[in-house]
Amino acid sequence: MIENQYIPHDPTPKQAEFLLLPNKESLYGGAAGGGKSDALLMAALQYVDVPGYAAIIFRRTYKDLALPGALMDRAHGWLDETDAHWSENAKTWTFPSGATLTFAYLATENDKYNYQGAEFQFIGFDELTQFEESQYRYLFSRLRRLKGSRVPLRARVASNPGGRGHEWVKQRYLIEGPDKGRIFVPAKLEDNPYLDTEEYELSLLELDPVTRAQLRSGDWDVLPDGNKFKRHWFKIVDEYPKDARLVRYWDLAATEPKQGRDPDWTAGCLMAEKDGQYWIIDVRRDRLSPKGVEQMVYNTATMDGREVPIYMEQEPGSSGVNTIDYYARYILVGYAFYGHNTTGSKEIRLNPVSAAAERGNIHLVRGTWINEFLDELCSFPEGSHDDMCDACSGAFTKLVEGRERKFAVNPHVIGVKREGPRY
Repeated sequence: MIENQYIPHDPTPKQAEFLLLPNKESLYGGAAGGGKSDALLMAALQYVDVPGYAAIIFRRTYKDLALPGALMDRAHGWLDETDAHWSENAKTWTFPSGATLTFAYLATENDKYNYQGAEFQFIGFDELTQFEESQYRYLFSRLRRLKGSRVPLRARVASNPGGRGHEWVKQRYLIEGPDKGRIFVPAKLEDNPYLDTEEYELSLLELDPVTRAQLRSGDWDVLPDGNKFKRHWFKIVDEYPKDARLVRYWDLAATEPKQGRDPDWTAGCLMAEKDGQYWIIDVRRDRLSPKGVEQMVYNTATMDGREVPIYMEQEPGSSGVNTIDYYARYILVGYAFYGHNTTGSKEIRLNPVSAAAERGNIHLVRGTWINEFLDELCSFPEGSHDDMCDACSGAFTKLVEGRERKFAVNPHVIGVKREGPRY
C-alpha cells in the first residue's frame, strides 16, 4: 500500500519502513530533516481508495497547520491537481471513494472532546511532544472500524525531542515501546535525499547546544535546565511521612483558553514538611472559567481533607481582598483557609526553594503531574508560564513559616507574622 496516485514521490527507505509497519502505534523521526511531515502525510493517504476510510492529522494550533510548508500546505501541493476535493470549512479532503483526510488542532485540553462520536481508522500527530499525553490517549477512543474491514487501525506520530511532552513521549515510545509494540523509526538528516543537507546543517549550527543536539542528532537524553533548578536535584519517591505537616497553596487564574492565546493557569500545590525535608505530593493545574476554578478548588479541598490548611495568593487591592472573602464565605466553608500577601519578585520567592532542592531536601511523590511541573520549574524564568512555580514557592513559604514558629521562643524576634494556623 505504498504505491499511490496521491503520493507524488517515492518514499525514502526510512519512510517506507514506517509505512509498512503492521503495528498500531509508531513514532517517526527524532531529528530535524528526516522527512517527518512527508512520512505522516503518506501514511494518512495509504488507504484513501477504500470507501469509508477516515484519517485525521493533528497539530497543536491552527497556525501550525497552516504555515507554509506545513502539513496542510503540503497536502495542497500534492492534491490540488488530483480528483480529490477540498472543503475549506471542514479542512477536509474527500476522495472519489468517499474516503476523507481531515486536518485539525488541539490547542486546549478540552478540544479533544470536539471529536466525541467521531470514527477514524488513522490518527496522526505531527510534533507529538507539543501535546499533552491525555490528549493523545483520549483520541484512541476514536480509533475504530467496522467488523470485517481490511483497513488497519493506526496511530502514526512524528516528532523531534524537546517540548512540553518530551518525557511522556520518550517514556511511551523509547522506554516502554519495544515491550508494548510501539515502534520508533529514527530518521535523521542523512536519511532524506530530497533535502539540501549542507544548507540545513549550517542553519542548525545557529542553535544552542541542547536544541542542536535534539534536532541534529535526535538526542532524547539531553534536556535544557533553567538558571534556578536542575532535574537531577529532585528524587522521585512513592510516599511521604504520614505525620508530616501539609499545606495546599493556590495561585489563581480564571481564563479559559481561546484560539491563538496562551493564558495563565490556575495551579495548586500540595506540599509536606518534616524535619526540614519537603515532599511535593500533588500539583493541580487547569485553565477554567471562574466557576470552573471554584469547583476545582473545592473538589481538591475535599480530596485533601479538612486537616490540610489552604492558602491562596491574594492580589493587591480591594479585588484581592474580595476574592479571599468570597472563597472563605462560599467555597471553602469549614476549611482552614487563608489569604497570603506575597512580597518580592517571583524569582526572589523561588530562591529558598531552589536552595533546598539543590541540597536534596525536596522530593517529588510519584504522579502524572511531575513531567509538566519539572518542565516549568527548570525553564524558569525564561519559560512561558510560572503558575506552578508560584504555587510551589507559596506552599514552601508557609511550611517554612510554620517550622520557624515551632522553634521560635518569641515569633516577633524573627519577624514572623501571625498569619494562618499555628503548628
